[in-house]
Amino acid sequence: MTDDTKRRNLGRGLSALLGDDPVSPEAPETRGPMVLPVAALTPSPLQPRQVFDEAAIDDLAASIRERGVLQPLLVRPAPGMNGIYEIIAGERRWRAAQRAQVHEVPVVIREMSDQEALEVALVENLQRQDLNALEEAEGYRRLQEEFHHTQEDLARAVGKSRSHVANTMRLLALPDEIKQLMEAGSLTAGHARALLGVENAVALAREIAEKGLNVRQAEHLAKAGHGGKPKTPRPPREKDADCRALEHDLTEMLGLKVIIETQGQGGKLVLQYQTLEQLDDLLQRLGRPG
Repeated sequence: MTDDTKRRNLGRGLSALLGDDPVSPEAPETRGPMVLPVAALTPSPLQPRQVFDEAAIDDLAASIRERGVLQPLLVRPAPGMNGIYEIIAGERRWRAAQRAQVHEVPVVIREMSDQEALEVALVENLQRQDLNALEEAEGYRRLQEEFHHTQEDLARAVGKSRSHVANTMRLLALPDEIKQLMEAGSLTAGHARALLGVENAVALAREIAEKGLNVRQAEHLAKAGHGGKPKTPRPPREKDADCRALEHDLTEMLGLKVIIETQGQGGKLVLQYQTLEQLDDLLQRLGRPG
Protein backbone atom coordinates (compact mmCIF):
# COMPACT_ATOMS: atom_id res chain seq x y z
CA MET A 1 0.00 0.00 0.00
CA THR A 2 1.52 3.34 -1.03
CA ASP A 3 1.76 6.40 1.23
CA ASP A 4 -0.84 8.19 -0.97
CA THR A 5 -3.24 5.26 -0.59
CA LYS A 6 -2.72 5.25 3.19
CA ARG A 7 -3.56 8.94 3.39
CA ARG A 8 -6.71 8.46 1.29
CA ASN A 9 -7.82 5.53 3.44
CA LEU A 10 -7.10 7.41 6.65
CA GLY A 11 -9.44 10.23 5.71
CA ARG A 12 -12.24 8.19 4.12
CA GLY A 13 -14.38 8.10 7.25
CA LEU A 14 -16.75 5.46 8.55
CA SER A 15 -19.43 6.23 5.97
CA ALA A 16 -17.19 4.77 3.27
CA LEU A 17 -16.14 1.87 5.47
CA LEU A 18 -19.75 0.98 6.25
CA GLY A 19 -20.73 1.00 2.59
CA ASP A 20 -22.55 4.36 2.38
CA ASP A 21 -19.97 5.60 -0.13
CA PRO A 22 -18.81 3.77 -3.25
CA VAL A 23 -15.93 1.41 -2.53
CA SER A 24 -12.81 2.09 -4.58
CA PRO A 25 -11.35 -0.71 -6.73
CA GLU A 26 -8.35 -0.81 -4.34
CA ALA A 27 -10.52 -1.49 -1.28
CA PRO A 28 -11.39 -5.02 -0.10
CA GLU A 29 -14.89 -6.18 -0.99
CA THR A 30 -17.61 -4.89 1.33
CA ARG A 31 -20.93 -6.65 1.85
CA GLY A 32 -24.04 -4.64 2.65
CA PRO A 33 -25.65 -4.51 6.11
CA MET A 34 -26.97 -7.79 7.50
CA VAL A 35 -27.98 -9.13 10.91
CA LEU A 36 -25.84 -11.42 13.08
CA PRO A 37 -26.39 -12.89 16.57
CA VAL A 38 -24.42 -11.05 19.26
CA ALA A 39 -23.00 -14.47 20.20
CA ALA A 40 -21.33 -14.66 16.77
CA LEU A 41 -19.30 -11.51 17.48
CA THR A 42 -16.10 -11.14 19.49
CA PRO A 43 -14.05 -8.07 20.51
CA SER A 44 -10.92 -7.36 18.53
CA PRO A 45 -7.49 -7.74 20.17
CA LEU A 46 -6.59 -4.64 18.13
CA GLN A 47 -9.15 -2.50 20.01
CA PRO A 48 -7.39 0.73 21.12
CA ARG A 49 -9.90 1.39 23.91
CA GLN A 50 -8.77 0.08 27.28
CA VAL A 51 -11.50 1.53 29.53
CA PHE A 52 -15.27 1.44 28.92
CA ASP A 53 -17.56 3.90 30.70
CA GLU A 54 -20.14 1.62 32.31
CA ALA A 55 -22.62 4.44 32.90
CA ALA A 56 -22.43 5.42 29.22
CA ILE A 57 -23.02 1.79 28.19
CA ASP A 58 -26.07 1.70 30.50
CA ASP A 59 -27.44 4.82 28.76
CA LEU A 60 -26.78 3.30 25.36
CA ALA A 61 -28.46 0.05 26.43
CA ALA A 62 -31.58 2.00 27.45
CA SER A 63 -31.64 3.65 24.01
CA ILE A 64 -31.21 0.28 22.28
CA ARG A 65 -34.14 -1.20 24.24
CA GLU A 66 -36.33 1.59 22.88
CA ARG A 67 -35.01 2.08 19.34
CA GLY A 68 -32.69 -0.85 18.59
CA VAL A 69 -29.14 -0.60 17.25
CA LEU A 70 -29.38 2.17 14.67
CA GLN A 71 -25.88 2.01 13.18
CA PRO A 72 -24.38 -1.27 12.02
CA LEU A 73 -21.16 -2.58 13.52
CA LEU A 74 -18.15 -3.01 11.25
CA VAL A 75 -16.78 -6.54 11.50
CA ARG A 76 -14.46 -8.95 9.69
CA PRO A 77 -14.25 -12.76 9.76
CA ALA A 78 -12.26 -13.60 12.89
CA PRO A 79 -8.93 -15.21 11.91
CA GLY A 80 -8.95 -18.92 12.78
CA MET A 81 -12.52 -18.86 14.19
CA ASN A 82 -15.08 -20.35 11.81
CA GLY A 83 -18.44 -18.56 11.88
CA ILE A 84 -17.20 -15.88 14.34
CA TYR A 85 -16.72 -12.23 13.41
CA GLU A 86 -14.29 -9.78 14.98
CA ILE A 87 -15.62 -6.32 15.86
CA ILE A 88 -13.56 -3.57 14.23
CA ALA A 89 -15.88 -0.65 15.06
CA GLY A 90 -18.86 -0.74 17.43
CA GLU A 91 -17.80 -2.72 20.50
CA ARG A 92 -19.71 -0.32 22.77
CA ARG A 93 -22.91 -1.01 20.80
CA TRP A 94 -22.26 -4.75 21.06
CA ARG A 95 -21.77 -4.54 24.84
CA ALA A 96 -24.86 -2.34 25.25
CA ALA A 97 -26.96 -4.68 23.08
CA GLN A 98 -26.09 -7.60 25.39
CA ARG A 99 -26.97 -5.50 28.41
CA ALA A 100 -30.29 -4.62 26.74
CA GLN A 101 -30.85 -8.36 26.05
CA VAL A 102 -30.97 -7.76 22.31
CA HIS A 103 -29.87 -10.95 20.59
CA GLU A 104 -29.12 -9.71 17.06
CA VAL A 105 -27.39 -6.61 15.74
CA PRO A 106 -26.89 -5.13 12.26
CA VAL A 107 -23.37 -5.49 10.88
CA VAL A 108 -21.31 -4.77 7.78
CA ILE A 109 -18.80 -7.52 7.04
CA ARG A 110 -15.57 -6.53 5.40
CA GLU A 111 -12.44 -8.49 4.53
CA MET A 112 -9.56 -6.62 6.19
CA SER A 113 -5.95 -7.27 7.06
CA ASP A 114 -4.69 -6.79 10.62
CA GLN A 115 -3.08 -3.51 9.54
CA GLU A 116 -6.29 -2.18 7.98
CA ALA A 117 -8.36 -3.33 10.97
CA LEU A 118 -6.08 -1.58 13.45
CA GLU A 119 -6.01 1.62 11.42
CA VAL A 120 -9.80 1.72 11.08
CA ALA A 121 -10.34 0.95 14.77
CA LEU A 122 -7.98 3.74 15.82
CA VAL A 123 -9.45 6.36 13.50
CA GLU A 124 -13.04 5.36 14.33
CA ASN A 125 -12.46 5.82 18.05
CA LEU A 126 -10.53 9.06 17.58
CA GLN A 127 -13.22 10.52 15.34
CA ARG A 128 -15.93 9.67 17.85
CA GLN A 129 -13.91 11.14 20.76
CA ASP A 130 -14.59 7.93 22.67
CA LEU A 131 -11.05 7.56 24.05
CA ASN A 132 -9.54 9.07 27.17
CA ALA A 133 -6.54 11.36 26.70
CA LEU A 134 -3.92 8.63 27.11
CA GLU A 135 -5.75 6.23 24.79
CA GLU A 136 -6.05 9.06 22.27
CA ALA A 137 -2.32 9.81 22.55
CA GLU A 138 -1.44 6.13 22.15
CA GLY A 139 -3.75 5.94 19.12
CA TYR A 140 -1.93 8.83 17.45
CA ARG A 141 1.43 7.25 18.28
CA ARG A 142 0.47 3.92 16.73
CA LEU A 143 -0.93 5.53 13.60
CA GLN A 144 2.24 7.60 13.26
CA GLU A 145 4.76 4.85 13.99
CA GLU A 146 3.04 1.78 12.50
CA PHE A 147 1.48 3.43 9.45
CA HIS A 148 3.88 6.38 8.94
CA HIS A 149 1.16 9.03 9.04
CA THR A 150 2.22 12.59 9.80
CA GLN A 151 0.62 14.67 12.54
CA GLU A 152 -0.98 16.75 9.79
CA ASP A 153 -2.55 13.59 8.28
CA LEU A 154 -3.89 12.57 11.69
CA ALA A 155 -5.29 16.01 12.47
CA ARG A 156 -7.15 16.12 9.17
CA ALA A 157 -8.51 12.58 9.56
CA VAL A 158 -9.95 13.09 13.06
CA GLY A 159 -10.99 16.73 12.68
CA LYS A 160 -8.51 18.12 15.18
CA SER A 161 -5.82 20.78 14.95
CA ARG A 162 -2.22 19.71 14.44
CA SER A 163 -1.30 21.38 17.76
CA HIS A 164 -3.97 19.30 19.55
CA VAL A 165 -2.48 16.10 18.14
CA ALA A 166 1.06 17.17 19.08
CA ASN A 167 0.10 18.28 22.61
CA THR A 168 -1.88 15.09 23.22
CA MET A 169 1.04 12.92 22.14
CA ARG A 170 3.30 14.76 24.60
CA LEU A 171 1.30 13.16 27.44
CA LEU A 172 3.01 9.86 26.63
CA ALA A 173 6.27 11.32 28.01
CA LEU A 174 4.79 11.69 31.52
CA PRO A 175 5.96 9.33 34.31
CA ASP A 176 3.89 6.15 34.75
CA GLU A 177 2.56 7.24 38.15
CA ILE A 178 1.00 10.35 36.62
CA LYS A 179 -0.54 8.24 33.85
CA GLN A 180 -2.03 5.96 36.52
CA LEU A 181 -3.58 8.98 38.27
CA MET A 182 -5.09 10.03 34.93
CA GLU A 183 -6.49 6.55 34.29
CA ALA A 184 -8.00 6.54 37.78
CA GLY A 185 -9.69 9.88 37.08
CA SER A 186 -7.70 11.75 39.73
CA LEU A 187 -6.05 13.98 37.10
CA THR A 188 -7.39 15.35 33.84
CA ALA A 189 -5.44 15.92 30.64
CA GLY A 190 -5.35 19.62 31.56
CA HIS A 191 -3.69 18.82 34.89
CA ALA A 192 -1.22 16.54 33.15
CA ARG A 193 -0.25 19.12 30.53
CA ALA A 194 0.65 21.54 33.31
CA LEU A 195 3.17 18.99 34.59
CA LEU A 196 5.00 18.42 31.30
CA GLY A 197 8.68 19.26 31.65
CA VAL A 198 8.45 19.88 35.41
CA GLU A 199 11.26 18.25 37.40
CA ASN A 200 9.18 17.18 40.41
CA ALA A 201 6.11 16.31 38.36
CA VAL A 202 5.17 13.15 40.30
CA ALA A 203 5.18 14.91 43.69
CA LEU A 204 3.13 17.77 42.26
CA ALA A 205 0.69 15.33 40.65
CA ARG A 206 0.10 13.66 44.02
CA GLU A 207 -0.50 17.05 45.64
CA ILE A 208 -2.92 18.12 42.90
CA ALA A 209 -4.87 14.87 43.25
CA GLU A 210 -4.94 14.95 47.07
CA LYS A 211 -6.08 18.58 47.24
CA GLY A 212 -8.49 18.32 44.30
CA LEU A 213 -6.98 21.38 42.60
CA ASN A 214 -8.46 22.67 39.38
CA VAL A 215 -6.36 23.08 36.23
CA ARG A 216 -5.56 26.75 36.82
CA GLN A 217 -4.43 26.01 40.37
CA ALA A 218 -2.33 23.14 39.06
CA GLU A 219 -0.66 25.44 36.55
CA HIS A 220 0.21 27.93 39.31
CA LEU A 221 1.54 25.11 41.48
CA ALA A 222 3.69 23.75 38.66
CA LYS A 223 5.15 27.20 38.00
CA ALA A 224 5.85 27.88 41.66
CA GLY A 225 7.48 24.51 42.35
CA HIS A 226 6.90 21.75 44.91
CA GLY A 227 4.54 22.61 47.75
CA GLY A 228 3.43 25.80 46.06
CA LYS A 229 6.40 27.72 47.47
CA PRO A 230 7.94 30.25 45.11
CA LYS A 231 11.43 29.42 43.98
CA THR A 232 14.12 31.39 45.78
CA PRO A 233 15.40 34.09 43.44
CA ARG A 234 19.08 34.31 42.75
CA PRO A 235 20.82 37.10 44.68
CA PRO A 236 21.81 40.03 42.46
CA ARG A 237 25.37 40.03 41.26
CA GLU A 238 27.78 42.31 43.10
CA LYS A 239 28.43 45.49 41.09
CA ASP A 240 32.03 46.18 40.27
CA ALA A 241 33.82 49.38 41.28
CA ASP A 242 33.61 50.93 37.80
CA CYS A 243 29.83 50.48 37.68
CA ARG A 244 29.40 52.05 41.13
CA ALA A 245 31.63 54.97 40.12
CA LEU A 246 29.54 55.58 36.98
CA GLU A 247 26.35 55.56 39.04
CA HIS A 248 27.86 58.17 41.40
CA ASP A 249 29.11 60.44 38.58
CA LEU A 250 25.80 60.33 36.69
CA THR A 251 23.83 61.03 39.86
CA GLU A 252 25.96 64.13 40.48
CA MET A 253 25.68 65.25 36.85
CA LEU A 254 21.93 64.79 36.44
CA GLY A 255 20.69 65.61 39.90
CA LEU A 256 18.70 62.38 40.11
CA LYS A 257 19.60 59.03 41.61
CA VAL A 258 20.95 56.76 38.85
CA ILE A 259 20.97 52.95 38.94
CA ILE A 260 22.82 50.87 36.34
CA GLU A 261 21.50 47.33 35.76
CA THR A 262 23.80 45.15 33.67
CA GLN A 263 22.27 42.51 31.38
CA GLY A 264 24.86 40.53 29.44
CA GLN A 265 26.81 42.90 27.23
CA GLY A 266 24.25 45.67 27.72
CA GLY A 267 21.89 46.79 30.45
CA LYS A 268 19.45 49.44 31.67
CA LEU A 269 19.92 52.95 33.05
CA VAL A 270 17.25 53.75 35.69
CA LEU A 271 16.57 57.32 36.82
CA GLN A 272 14.67 57.75 40.08
CA TYR A 273 12.71 60.97 40.67
CA GLN A 274 10.34 62.28 43.32
CA THR A 275 8.46 65.06 41.48
CA LEU A 276 7.72 66.16 37.92
CA GLU A 277 9.71 69.30 38.61
CA GLN A 278 12.82 67.15 38.93
CA LEU A 279 12.19 65.72 35.47
CA ASP A 280 11.65 69.18 34.04
CA ASP A 281 14.94 70.29 35.58
CA LEU A 282 16.67 67.30 33.98
CA LEU A 283 15.32 68.26 30.58
CA GLN A 284 16.70 71.76 31.07
CA ARG A 285 20.12 70.30 31.93
CA LEU A 286 20.01 68.20 28.76
CA GLY A 287 19.43 71.32 26.67
CA ARG A 288 15.68 71.37 25.96
CA PRO A 289 14.76 74.65 24.24
CA GLY A 290 13.13 77.03 26.71
